[in-house]
Amino acid sequence: MKLQKNNRAVRTISGKVYMINQIKLPFKEEIFVPENYKETCKAVKTMVVRGAGSIGAAAGFAMMQAAFEAPKNNSKEFLLKVKTEIEETRPTARDLFAAVDRVFKKALISPEEAEKEAQKIADETSEAGRKIGEYGNELIKDGFGILTHCNAGPLALVEYGSALAPIIKAHQNGKNIIVYVDETRPRNQGAKLTAWELQKAGVPHVIIVDNAAGLLMQQGKIDIVITGADRIAANGDTANKIGTFEKAVLAKEFDIPFYIAAPDSTFDENCPAGHEIKIEERSENEILYVSGIDEKGKEKTIRIANPGSVAYNPAFDITPAKYISGFITSKGVVSVNNLQIKQ
Repeated sequence: MKLQKNNRAVRTISGKVYMINQIKLPFKEEIFVPENYKETCKAVKTMVVRGAGSIGAAAGFAMMQAAFEAPKNNSKEFLLKVKTEIEETRPTARDLFAAVDRVFKKALISPEEAEKEAQKIADETSEAGRKIGEYGNELIKDGFGILTHCNAGPLALVEYGSALAPIIKAHQNGKNIIVYVDETRPRNQGAKLTAWELQKAGVPHVIIVDNAAGLLMQQGKIDIVITGADRIAANGDTANKIGTFEKAVLAKEFDIPFYIAAPDSTFDENCPAGHEIKIEERSENEILYVSGIDEKGKEKTIRIANPGSVAYNPAFDITPAKYISGFITSKGVVSVNNLQIKQ
């Protein structure tokens, strides 16, 4: 990725927050600079910034901004209110809650301490992605066909990514691989963002409709599945972009390894199982309409569904642990049976 000089999806310079505007990708590359915590919250809610790790970093920066905006009197009350406001932007992503909590505690000391903690979280997330890439690379053999779902690349994890980090590392190491990129309806993060990242990295890839995965597995074209995660329960049940569960079931049927790549901050030791994870429900317009550019390069949003019909849009589903071969973490690859969550 070459959009920012330090290759980060979200970062701070002199206290200001900078983020790649993911809504504009892949057609336009631009930086969005929220001026206050409310603008950062809106950026998270509207997916200007998205992906578990980047959401966490952005949420930490939002809490940092709030620390500088807090009134001298009743600052704790103000910060508690803001903390809740940030947490409500994307309720499924564990990284968001972990980051907000850490920065909130420092904000009670001083805005400067909050800023240090927010930057530390972003740096830790970046480093976790680098290590995930190294460990996950060992699972990928020369000649592999790899399936991924949604977007869990550099855009989603501050700098290196989670699911894409091993893939990009394998390519850099000279392995001959091809990535099958689920388009990932309804927002098409795969077709727009994952494909953009893989193209930037020079990784051979092809976009497929979400429902083509079963056929490709049946044809023997998929050797491994790697996805990211938004929250991982203590028993290994995993919340990720809607459609992940279906891919895991298919992988089990065809005896294909199915791995989840995620930093420590995505694991939730206080959540015993997947049924405890709150599933975010988003606007039906994400299903009823699509956005893109026409042949003249003009951005357009058009309705693709029957006029008058309504839609139901859960953003995530839960993949039971029994379908997961293992977790690619910053400490190595671990099985569900050996999963030990430590924050």
